[in-house]
Amino acid sequence: MKTIRYRSNGQDVHFLEEILTILGYQVYVSNFFGKDTDAAVRDFQTRHNLVIDGIVGLKTWSKLIEIKNDFIAFNDKLLSEQDVKDFADQFELELAMVKAVNEIESNGKGFLVSGRPRILFEGHIFWKELDKRGVNPSQYVSEYTKNVLYEKWTKTYYKGGAGEYDRLEKAAGMSDEPAFHEAAYSSASWGAFQIMGFHYANLGFSSVDHFVSEMYDHEREHLKAFGKFIETTSFKGKKLLDWIKEKNWARFAEGYNGSGYKKNKYDTRLKNAYIKYSNS
Repeated sequence: MKTIRYRSNGQDVHFLEEILTILGYQVYVSNFFGKDTDAAVRDFQTRHNLVIDGIVGLKTWSKLIEIKNDFIAFNDKLLSEQDVKDFADQFELELAMVKAVNEIESNGKGFLVSGRPRILFEGHIFWKELDKRGVNPSQYVSEYTKNVLYEKWTKTYYKGGAGEYDRLEKAAGMSDEPAFHEAAYSSASWGAFQIMGFHYANLGFSSVDHFVSEMYDHEREHLKAFGKFIETTSFKGKKLLDWIKEKNWARFAEGYNGSGYKKNKYDTRLKNAYIKYSNS
Protein backbone atom coordinates (compact mmCIF):
# COMPACT_ATOMS: atom_id res chain seq x y z
CA MET A 1 0.00 0.00 0.00
CA LYS A 2 1.27 3.49 -0.77
CA THR A 3 1.61 6.26 1.78
CA ILE A 4 -1.44 8.53 1.83
CA ARG A 5 -2.50 11.60 3.80
CA TYR A 6 -4.98 14.49 3.88
CA ARG A 7 -6.10 15.41 0.33
CA SER A 8 -4.77 12.18 -1.20
CA ASN A 9 -6.90 10.51 -3.89
CA GLY A 10 -7.34 7.01 -5.24
CA GLN A 11 -8.25 3.41 -4.46
CA ASP A 12 -5.92 3.25 -1.47
CA VAL A 13 -7.97 6.02 0.15
CA HIS A 14 -11.17 4.10 -0.59
CA PHE A 15 -9.70 0.96 1.02
CA LEU A 16 -8.55 2.96 4.06
CA GLU A 17 -11.99 4.46 4.58
CA GLU A 18 -13.64 1.05 4.28
CA ILE A 19 -11.38 -0.25 7.06
CA LEU A 20 -12.12 2.77 9.23
CA THR A 21 -15.87 2.22 8.89
CA ILE A 22 -15.43 -1.46 9.83
CA LEU A 23 -13.64 -0.26 12.96
CA GLY A 24 -16.56 2.02 13.86
CA TYR A 25 -15.40 5.39 12.55
CA GLN A 26 -17.97 7.65 10.90
CA VAL A 27 -16.21 8.56 7.67
CA TYR A 28 -17.49 9.09 4.15
CA VAL A 29 -16.20 6.29 1.92
CA SER A 30 -14.88 7.75 -1.32
CA ASN A 31 -11.59 8.14 -3.14
CA PHE A 32 -10.76 11.40 -1.34
CA PHE A 33 -8.88 11.70 1.97
CA GLY A 34 -10.96 14.41 3.66
CA LYS A 35 -10.99 16.04 7.08
CA ASP A 36 -13.22 13.31 8.53
CA THR A 37 -10.74 10.64 7.46
CA ASP A 38 -7.81 12.68 8.76
CA ALA A 39 -9.49 12.97 12.18
CA ALA A 40 -10.25 9.24 12.24
CA VAL A 41 -6.68 8.32 11.32
CA ARG A 42 -5.26 10.58 14.03
CA ASP A 43 -7.63 9.04 16.58
CA PHE A 44 -6.60 5.55 15.49
CA GLN A 45 -2.92 6.47 15.77
CA THR A 46 -3.52 7.90 19.24
CA ARG A 47 -5.28 4.75 20.45
CA HIS A 48 -2.55 2.47 19.12
CA ASN A 49 0.54 4.38 20.26
CA LEU A 50 1.60 5.39 16.77
CA VAL A 51 3.06 8.71 15.68
CA ILE A 52 0.07 11.05 15.46
CA ASP A 53 0.57 12.75 12.11
CA GLY A 54 -2.45 11.69 10.04
CA ILE A 55 -0.12 10.02 7.54
CA VAL A 56 -0.99 6.43 6.64
CA GLY A 57 2.39 4.85 5.96
CA LEU A 58 3.76 1.36 6.56
CA LYS A 59 3.28 1.29 10.34
CA THR A 60 -0.25 2.70 10.31
CA TRP A 61 -1.28 0.46 7.41
CA SER A 62 0.11 -2.59 9.23
CA LYS A 63 -1.76 -1.79 12.44
CA LEU A 64 -5.00 -0.98 10.59
CA ILE A 65 -4.96 -4.28 8.71
CA GLU A 66 -4.01 -6.22 11.85
CA ILE A 67 -6.87 -4.72 13.85
CA LYS A 68 -9.33 -5.12 10.97
CA ASN A 69 -8.48 -8.83 10.68
CA ASP A 70 -8.85 -9.27 14.44
CA PHE A 71 -12.23 -7.52 14.29
CA ILE A 72 -13.51 -9.71 11.47
CA ALA A 73 -12.25 -12.81 13.28
CA PHE A 74 -14.41 -11.90 16.27
CA ASN A 75 -17.57 -11.20 14.31
CA ASP A 76 -18.89 -14.63 15.33
CA LYS A 77 -19.06 -13.34 18.90
CA LEU A 78 -21.73 -10.78 18.09
CA LEU A 79 -25.45 -10.92 18.84
CA SER A 80 -27.83 -11.67 16.01
CA GLU A 81 -31.27 -10.14 15.59
CA GLN A 82 -32.73 -13.55 16.45
CA ASP A 83 -30.80 -13.66 19.73
CA VAL A 84 -32.35 -10.36 20.77
CA LYS A 85 -35.83 -11.43 19.65
CA ASP A 86 -35.59 -14.70 21.57
CA PHE A 87 -34.50 -12.80 24.68
CA ALA A 88 -37.36 -10.32 24.36
CA ASP A 89 -39.83 -13.20 24.04
CA GLN A 90 -38.33 -15.04 27.02
CA PHE A 91 -38.73 -12.04 29.33
CA GLU A 92 -41.91 -10.71 27.71
CA LEU A 93 -40.23 -7.47 26.72
CA GLU A 94 -40.66 -5.30 23.68
CA LEU A 95 -37.76 -5.76 21.30
CA ALA A 96 -37.22 -1.99 21.29
CA MET A 97 -36.65 -2.04 25.06
CA VAL A 98 -33.80 -4.55 24.81
CA LYS A 99 -32.17 -2.71 21.91
CA ALA A 100 -32.42 0.60 23.75
CA VAL A 101 -30.53 -0.68 26.80
CA ASN A 102 -27.94 -2.35 24.59
CA GLU A 103 -27.33 0.90 22.68
CA ILE A 104 -27.07 3.21 25.67
CA GLU A 105 -24.90 0.98 27.82
CA SER A 106 -22.23 0.14 25.24
CA ASN A 107 -23.16 1.75 21.93
CA GLY A 108 -24.40 -1.67 20.87
CA LYS A 109 -20.92 -3.18 21.00
CA GLY A 110 -19.91 -5.83 23.52
CA PHE A 111 -16.34 -6.34 22.29
CA LEU A 112 -13.32 -4.26 21.41
CA VAL A 113 -11.71 -4.89 18.06
CA SER A 114 -9.06 -6.94 19.89
CA GLY A 115 -11.75 -9.47 20.83
CA ARG A 116 -11.81 -8.53 24.51
CA PRO A 117 -15.13 -7.55 26.08
CA ARG A 118 -15.73 -3.84 26.58
CA ILE A 119 -15.13 -2.77 30.15
CA LEU A 120 -15.13 0.32 32.32
CA PHE A 121 -13.00 0.20 35.47
CA GLU A 122 -14.34 2.04 38.52
CA GLY A 123 -11.71 3.08 41.08
CA HIS A 124 -14.25 3.96 43.77
CA ILE A 125 -15.74 0.45 43.51
CA PHE A 126 -12.21 -0.99 43.76
CA TRP A 127 -11.88 0.92 47.04
CA LYS A 128 -15.09 -0.67 48.36
CA GLU A 129 -14.22 -4.15 47.09
CA LEU A 130 -10.82 -4.07 48.81
CA ASP A 131 -12.46 -2.91 52.02
CA LYS A 132 -14.97 -5.78 51.81
CA ARG A 133 -12.03 -8.19 51.67
CA GLY A 134 -10.37 -6.80 54.77
CA VAL A 135 -7.84 -4.62 52.96
CA ASN A 136 -7.47 -0.99 54.04
CA PRO A 137 -7.51 0.91 50.70
CA SER A 138 -6.07 4.12 52.14
CA GLN A 139 -2.77 2.35 52.76
CA TYR A 140 -2.33 1.84 49.01
CA VAL A 141 -3.11 5.34 47.78
CA SER A 142 -0.16 7.00 46.06
CA GLU A 143 0.64 9.18 43.08
CA TYR A 144 1.06 5.96 41.09
CA THR A 145 -2.28 4.40 42.10
CA LYS A 146 -4.47 7.50 42.19
CA ASN A 147 -6.00 6.76 38.77
CA VAL A 148 -7.29 3.34 39.86
CA LEU A 149 -7.94 3.72 43.60
CA TYR A 150 -10.06 6.55 44.98
CA GLU A 151 -12.86 6.82 47.51
CA LYS A 152 -15.44 8.80 45.55
CA TRP A 153 -16.72 8.34 41.99
CA THR A 154 -15.10 10.40 39.27
CA LYS A 155 -14.74 9.97 35.54
CA THR A 156 -11.49 11.94 35.53
CA TYR A 157 -9.41 8.81 35.07
CA TYR A 158 -11.51 7.03 32.47
CA LYS A 159 -9.51 6.10 29.37
CA GLY A 160 -12.10 4.15 27.42
CA GLY A 161 -11.51 1.25 25.06
CA ALA A 162 -8.35 -0.77 25.57
CA GLY A 163 -7.10 1.83 28.04
CA GLU A 164 -9.53 0.49 30.62
CA TYR A 165 -7.66 -2.81 30.57
CA ASP A 166 -4.48 -0.94 31.45
CA ARG A 167 -6.24 0.45 34.52
CA LEU A 168 -7.73 -2.94 35.41
CA GLU A 169 -4.40 -4.74 35.25
CA LYS A 170 -2.69 -1.95 37.16
CA ALA A 171 -5.22 -2.35 39.98
CA ALA A 172 -5.05 -6.15 39.96
CA GLY A 173 -1.24 -6.04 40.04
CA MET A 174 -0.93 -3.71 43.01
CA SER A 175 -0.28 -6.75 45.21
CA ASP A 176 0.20 -10.49 44.83
CA GLU A 177 -2.60 -11.03 47.36
CA PRO A 178 -5.60 -12.75 45.66
CA ALA A 179 -7.88 -10.09 47.16
CA PHE A 180 -6.49 -7.48 44.78
CA HIS A 181 -7.17 -9.55 41.67
CA GLU A 182 -10.69 -10.42 42.82
CA ALA A 183 -11.47 -6.85 43.87
CA ALA A 184 -10.14 -5.38 40.62
CA TYR A 185 -12.08 -7.69 38.33
CA SER A 186 -15.18 -7.15 40.46
CA SER A 187 -14.77 -3.39 39.98
CA ALA A 188 -15.21 -3.29 36.21
CA SER A 189 -18.44 -3.33 34.24
CA TRP A 190 -18.36 -5.94 31.49
CA GLY A 191 -19.73 -6.49 28.01
CA ALA A 192 -22.62 -5.20 25.97
CA PHE A 193 -24.77 -4.49 29.03
CA GLN A 194 -21.98 -3.31 31.33
CA ILE A 195 -22.76 -5.62 34.25
CA MET A 196 -20.50 -4.97 37.24
CA GLY A 197 -18.24 -7.87 38.15
CA PHE A 198 -19.23 -7.82 41.82
CA HIS A 199 -22.67 -9.15 40.86
CA TYR A 200 -21.17 -12.50 39.79
CA ALA A 201 -22.57 -14.56 42.70
CA ASN A 202 -26.14 -13.22 42.33
CA LEU A 203 -25.96 -14.08 38.64
CA GLY A 204 -25.09 -17.70 39.38
CA PHE A 205 -21.34 -17.66 38.72
CA SER A 206 -18.94 -19.50 41.00
CA SER A 207 -16.34 -16.71 41.00
CA VAL A 208 -15.59 -13.40 39.35
CA ASP A 209 -13.13 -15.22 37.07
CA HIS A 210 -15.93 -17.57 35.99
CA PHE A 211 -18.09 -14.54 35.17
CA VAL A 212 -15.28 -12.85 33.23
CA SER A 213 -14.51 -15.99 31.23
CA GLU A 214 -18.14 -16.11 30.06
CA MET A 215 -17.97 -12.43 29.10
CA TYR A 216 -15.05 -13.28 26.80
CA ASP A 217 -17.08 -15.97 25.04
CA HIS A 218 -19.93 -14.25 23.15
CA GLU A 219 -22.34 -11.32 23.32
CA ARG A 220 -25.00 -13.97 23.87
CA GLU A 221 -23.47 -14.53 27.31
CA HIS A 222 -23.63 -10.78 27.94
CA LEU A 223 -27.34 -10.91 27.15
CA LYS A 224 -27.88 -13.89 29.47
CA ALA A 225 -26.14 -12.04 32.31
CA PHE A 226 -28.32 -9.00 31.65
CA GLY A 227 -31.43 -11.17 31.86
CA LYS A 228 -30.34 -12.66 35.19
CA PHE A 229 -29.49 -9.22 36.49
CA ILE A 230 -32.80 -7.52 35.74
CA GLU A 231 -34.89 -10.43 37.05
CA THR A 232 -32.92 -10.79 40.31
CA THR A 233 -32.20 -7.15 41.14
CA SER A 234 -34.79 -5.15 43.04
CA PHE A 235 -34.96 -1.38 43.29
CA LYS A 236 -37.52 0.63 45.22
CA GLY A 237 -39.86 -2.31 45.67
CA LYS A 238 -39.76 -3.78 42.17
CA LYS A 239 -37.50 -5.85 39.97
CA LEU A 240 -35.62 -3.92 37.30
CA LEU A 241 -37.43 -6.12 34.81
CA ASP A 242 -40.74 -4.67 36.00
CA TRP A 243 -39.52 -1.09 35.73
CA ILE A 244 -38.57 -1.74 32.10
CA LYS A 245 -41.95 -3.24 31.32
CA GLU A 246 -43.65 -0.19 32.81
CA LYS A 247 -41.39 2.08 30.72
CA ASN A 248 -40.38 3.88 33.89
CA TRP A 249 -37.01 4.91 32.51
CA ALA A 250 -36.02 6.99 35.51
CA ARG A 251 -36.53 4.13 38.00
CA PHE A 252 -34.83 1.64 35.72
CA ALA A 253 -31.90 3.98 35.01
CA GLU A 254 -31.40 4.76 38.69
CA GLY A 255 -31.53 1.09 39.65
CA TYR A 256 -29.26 0.06 36.80
CA ASN A 257 -26.76 2.94 36.72
CA GLY A 258 -26.99 4.45 40.18
CA SER A 259 -27.79 7.92 41.45
CA GLY A 260 -25.67 9.58 38.79
CA TYR A 261 -28.17 8.60 36.09
CA LYS A 262 -29.67 12.12 35.95
CA LYS A 263 -26.35 13.81 35.36
CA ASN A 264 -25.65 11.39 32.51
CA LYS A 265 -29.26 11.62 31.27
CA TYR A 266 -29.54 7.84 31.12
CA ASP A 267 -33.31 7.92 31.51
CA THR A 268 -33.78 10.42 28.67
CA ARG A 269 -31.33 8.59 26.43
CA LEU A 270 -33.05 5.25 27.11
CA LYS A 271 -36.47 6.71 26.36
CA ASN A 272 -35.26 8.28 23.11
CA ALA A 273 -33.55 5.06 22.01
CA TYR A 274 -36.71 3.11 22.81
CA ILE A 275 -38.80 5.49 20.70
CA LYS A 276 -36.32 5.23 17.85
CA TYR A 277 -36.40 1.42 17.81
CA SER A 278 -40.18 1.36 18.27
CA ASN A 279 -40.54 3.40 15.11
CA SER A 280 -38.00 1.47 13.05
